[in-house]
Amino acid sequence: MQKTWNDYDRPHQDLRELLERVDKAGELLRVSGADWNLEVGTLAEIIHGTQRGEAPAILFDNIPGYPAGFRLLSGASNSSARLALTLGFPVPRGPMDVVRSYRDRMQRHEPIPPRIVETGPVLENIDRDDDVDIFKFPIPFLHELDGGRYIGTDDLVIMRDPELDWINIGTYRSMAHSRNQVGLWTSPGKQGRQIRDKYFKQGKPCPVLISCGHDPMLFLAGGNELRFGLSEYDYSGGHRGLPFDVVLSEVHKLPMPAHSEIVLEGEMYPDDTLPEGPFGEFTGYYAGGKSNQPVVRIQRVYYRNDPILTMATPLRPPSDFSFSKCVMKAGMIWDEVERAGLSGVKGVWCHEAGAARLFNIISIKQAYAGHARQAAMLAANCQSGSYLGRFVVVVDEDVDPTNLFDVVWAMCTRCDPVEDIEFIRKAWSGPLDPRIPRGTATNSRAVIDACRPFEMLKDFPPVACATPELRQKVEAKFADLLAKLK
Repeated sequence: MQKTWNDYDRPHQDLRELLERVDKAGELLRVSGADWNLEVGTLAEIIHGTQRGEAPAILFDNIPGYPAGFRLLSGASNSSARLALTLGFPVPRGPMDVVRSYRDRMQRHEPIPPRIVETGPVLENIDRDDDVDIFKFPIPFLHELDGGRYIGTDDLVIMRDPELDWINIGTYRSMAHSRNQVGLWTSPGKQGRQIRDKYFKQGKPCPVLISCGHDPMLFLAGGNELRFGLSEYDYSGGHRGLPFDVVLSEVHKLPMPAHSEIVLEGEMYPDDTLPEGPFGEFTGYYAGGKSNQPVVRIQRVYYRNDPILTMATPLRPPSDFSFSKCVMKAGMIWDEVERAGLSGVKGVWCHEAGAARLFNIISIKQAYAGHARQAAMLAANCQSGSYLGRFVVVVDEDVDPTNLFDVVWAMCTRCDPVEDIEFIRKAWSGPLDPRIPRGTATNSRAVIDACRPFEMLKDFPPVACATPELRQKVEAKFADLLAKLK
């Protein structure tokens, strides 16, 4: 077998086949009997908190009050190994291998539009109109102070732009109000909100699909910032090298993944709102509070036999998706900075303590005066780095951007606060930023140059540590001794 997709000869067909591969890799934990009310969310917090970055995916079954086989899945792609399985990258040694694989693929990535098919597993069951009851699924109540149960956290909100006729997929939280109503919260500036508002300005309802169980590759696309007009279906198909199969929904003819586990179809109307929130969010706070948000009135529910509801548990980092967000965001920033024309990038990392957005590092090999500042400004302002940022640090190539100790050391010894910290004001943020006043949607950024000044490179004091050659020689000589210390 020729291994062209991680350890396999082809991409997985759907979430279920991916889970088989994850299980085979020893990356799946099965939990029986956990309650949807706080227990599943708290277990996800404990497991991903104690095994940060390498915790297993968690498949919950036999959930009290629900039939066996109606399952919940947490952390589908939240490790280096599972990200590589999902995206078809070579088996990694660590997270930077995945970041580099993403950057390398984007050098040749071409979007592939989805393929419309007549049928698929998502049509195994269809509930229509008065038969709709979303509480037949084990919708979790995740955090103690949440305003309700959230069916959409690891979800795909699918809309068609009424003016430009392209399909957008975003991940926006969906709160269960009743058996046939969910509240949809979308941050200002997000593409889904722009599309929604186009319908509302025309006085029309906004048709929407909400997939609540699917290939994690689509979640990785929907939860990140792609350029406006590029459908997440096309972007994800480009990663697979194959189109995603979609079927058209009954009411609004919107394309839904043919292998999704659960899809809701409905529409939002202008001025039809209900209180939504609060909800524990990825920054680690119940930011955003409670507010009136548009209601999706559900007309159809499509679902597979024994469906798997995918969930994300945003909270004080780490969470069951924050590590995967760090890896994806780092790869996307690296790609976009290079596409803008910058040379010399050696690595990018978005730290989990910064919720994969608030503390981002770019490492470069300086080639000219101003190179470091240019790199930092690009990383702060590119599409993938612009939303809800706080700190961007640029370091020299001898500093590992994933190593927080090394980064802080560089900041302390190569950065002069007066000379080397710039500020960006009125940058794109939103209500999930706990630091900004309620009602505002912008914040400021600190851009920190922690590189040796270009004009001092020749005279900057050398680093006091053994050379790699000497270190390797001594490690080999005293291997038995050093092994006892591990």
